[in-house]
Amino acid sequence: MKVFLIIGIILFVLWLAGLIGSFTLGGLLHILLVIALILIILNLLGIGV
Repeated sequence: MKVFLIIGIILFVLWLAGLIGSFTLGGLLHILLVIALILIILNLLGIGV
């Protein structure tokens, strides 16, 4: 489960860096954000993926 939390945090940081650095790839960065948030929420709820 810790792996999913780490992956979620990495994806979130990458999305944030892209947003701040104005490195935009259209919707790809927002997709990364959604994936990261889903993984973090599932991990916090204790639901195995």
